[in-house]
Amino acid sequence: MNRLSLAHLPVAPAVDPRSLSVGVVHLGLGAFHRAHQAVVTERAAALTGDTRWGISGVSQRSATVREQLAPQDGLYGVLERGNGDPTIQVIGSIREVLTAPEDPEAVVARIADPAVSVVTLTVTEKGYRAKNGHLDLDDPEIQGDLTGRPPRTVVGQLAAALARRDEPLTIVSCDNLVANGPFLRQLVAEYFDALGKVPDVFEASRFPASMVDRIVPATTDADRDEAARLLGVRDEAVVVAEPFLQWVIEDDFAGPRPAWEQGGAVLTHDVAPWEQAKLRILNATHSMLAYLGALRGYETIAEAVRDEELAALAQTLITDDVIPTLTPPDGLDLPSYGATVLDRFANPALKHRTAQVAMDGSVKLPVRLLGTVQDRLTAGAEPTTLALAVAAWMVYVHTAPTLDDPQAPRLTAALSGATTPAAIVDNLLAVDTIFPPALATSTPFRDLLITHVAALTNR
Repeated sequence: MNRLSLAHLPVAPAVDPRSLSVGVVHLGLGAFHRAHQAVVTERAAALTGDTRWGISGVSQRSATVREQLAPQDGLYGVLERGNGDPTIQVIGSIREVLTAPEDPEAVVARIADPAVSVVTLTVTEKGYRAKNGHLDLDDPEIQGDLTGRPPRTVVGQLAAALARRDEPLTIVSCDNLVANGPFLRQLVAEYFDALGKVPDVFEASRFPASMVDRIVPATTDADRDEAARLLGVRDEAVVVAEPFLQWVIEDDFAGPRPAWEQGGAVLTHDVAPWEQAKLRILNATHSMLAYLGALRGYETIAEAVRDEELAALAQTLITDDVIPTLTPPDGLDLPSYGATVLDRFANPALKHRTAQVAMDGSVKLPVRLLGTVQDRLTAGAEPTTLALAVAAWMVYVHTAPTLDDPQAPRLTAALSGATTPAAIVDNLLAVDTIFPPALATSTPFRDLLITHVAALTNR
């Protein structure tokens, strides 16, 4: 079977990819970006006829994505799996793939290119190399970048490129972090402070906050076979997604940008209510179902949410613990949003693996769960179901044969010799890179955790 390419193109993209010039750099060229920002960017170009916004995608780790996309002229399919038959659309907005470990200088040069005015990021929480709310200046890779080598970290890449630019840049974080744009700006500022020199262009650049939402499970061989059946050609870069897509962006840009609102994004002056609702309802519930589901032997989130007991716990988490801490954004009914989230999780066609959602828990917990725990404790409430979600993470960490987490060595060391629920809880609460002092010393929270850990380990 032929490979998807410009020469073998059974379904044309919405915009001729040969007409696009690069105006956007994206750091973190994984499946989520290809199923989300790249789709919205292409839709905007199709509706406006503006061809300045082709994407230069940067893989921060391996050459796998380049090896998938290069033989296909940057083309790939988005396989949507909803309640009906699957559908597929071909996307052509990614015009270049760079691999940072192979050529870090090329990444900096592309971001510094005057034709580029926007950078977007999906590098996951750990890609920011932060510790206790600040840039981790003890991180070996950050230290290496500060010596002046071609940078290997996203903060180093952005700082090096800004130092070369005459025109300001708009840098849009799309990761699940509270106030992600301002937080990234702070990290870059701390990097410049460590260098001892802040370029003038940094002050004029903008770091708008944003919130993204779309379930994008890992692609399987069965998905590639399905794409081949639908397209009539082989697509090694296909990504899978649900029909739902949401992107909310703070309307604060330093210069030209894609007309993302034409492609379905929402521009607003205040992202925070949208962000909090998504992090605390969708992401927190996702994590709880991942840990509880994995402990019960469920392979996918859909299997976990079809467990009546786990579904009831997820509903209780949303209604009793989370919604009381939120201020709803205009036009969003929080109980209805919560119900929609659970319906989306139950989509059996997505096969979003519990192990995939469970990874990197040490960086996900603080933004998805622990802030809500603190808010409920401050309000004098007992966050029973929230504590269950955190306890499920603790038991998962204690029992997982292998732990995919940036702090895996520290977590493993902390649990060495911990044989009782109290020891598991106390040893993990003492990990100060996860639990702030107010939670680590909270007796009500500790008591709830011990009760839940005991119940989960007994079961």
